[in-house]
Amino acid sequence: MTQGMIGALCRAGFESECGQELMAVAAEAGLFGYFQSSRNSGWVLLLLPDPQQARTLMSRVNWEQLVFAREWFLGLALVSLPESDRVSAVLEALKEESTRGQGPLGPFSRLEIQVPDSDRVSGDVQQFARKWTAPLSRALRQSGRLVEDSESPRLDLVLSDFDEVFMGLTFPGNRSPYLGGIPRLRMPASAPSRSTLKLEEAWKLFIPEDQWLSTLGNGAQAVDLGAAPGGWTWQLVEQGMMVHAVDNGPMDPALMASGHVTHVQEDAFSWRPRRAVDWLVCDIADKPARVTALMGLWLTQGLCRHCLFNLKLPMKQRWETWLECRERLEQTLRKAGLRYRIRARHLYHDREEITCYVQRLD
Repeated sequence: MTQGMIGALCRAGFESECGQELMAVAAEAGLFGYFQSSRNSGWVLLLLPDPQQARTLMSRVNWEQLVFAREWFLGLALVSLPESDRVSAVLEALKEESTRGQGPLGPFSRLEIQVPDSDRVSGDVQQFARKWTAPLSRALRQSGRLVEDSESPRLDLVLSDFDEVFMGLTFPGNRSPYLGGIPRLRMPASAPSRSTLKLEEAWKLFIPEDQWLSTLGNGAQAVDLGAAPGGWTWQLVEQGMMVHAVDNGPMDPALMASGHVTHVQEDAFSWRPRRAVDWLVCDIADKPARVTALMGLWLTQGLCRHCLFNLKLPMKQRWETWLECRERLEQTLRKAGLRYRIRARHLYHDREEITCYVQRLD
């Protein structure tokens, strides 16, 4: 019997965490499988007993629930590629899968050929992927499998080398808004540090675009814990917020000259505002359990409505640490009788940390 497959892209070095997460969400949906991956490949394959279980998993779980998977795909086939006429190999594989009844195999809204974000993938493979897109798209269009229809699934090919390609589908509303889960953000020339891109990426993923003005604008008040030199504070000021930047370290002089920032040179774990603020952001390099407890205090004491923070995960227990922190935070919020929404993601601009967002709904 043909196995079901879910493919996922992740940050190189986080294949185990991504695989554990896929197994966990499958188990929660009553499905059981195992994952395969190679260290630093940036690619994970979840194998399930049959194709129907893979389709069931994607129908029960939304991409937004995942933390370590940048993008995921409903697997159709692993296609062996000849040295020549690779286009025909893909078309033939689509015909074979159609005869087996392996789910919707066309029409597709578009074709994307993706390469894992890994040093293990050669530059020649990346260059070939770019050149291969046009002739393969043309062949798919001529065969009637590629049409302009935003509601149809997208055909994705994940290419790690010249010998084999993973062929899968992604679906509208259940995939990353960015190709490969990587947003193309430009480093602002006036921002004090590259960490500013983390907050921008987080907002783009966690806050719907039509809610930016109501959530981030309207003269919001904010606190940035562990602010120096001001990468996250810069983003808050760009939205027009008034910010208390809490850090014993120096802040960027140009940022302070904006008139939107009050520098509080105190301990970020003990300082509290006189009145509640709209936003609390925190990028403190400390034990994740301690940071989680601090965020829980701010939320349960009604000191903020939106809370966005980073958790620095220990290398050997990243997945387990995230589960412990999430459970501890949710227990704290439930005990306080709060309604809330939690999302978390290993951002493209993160390294060993994940970024978490909590919104109070009461």
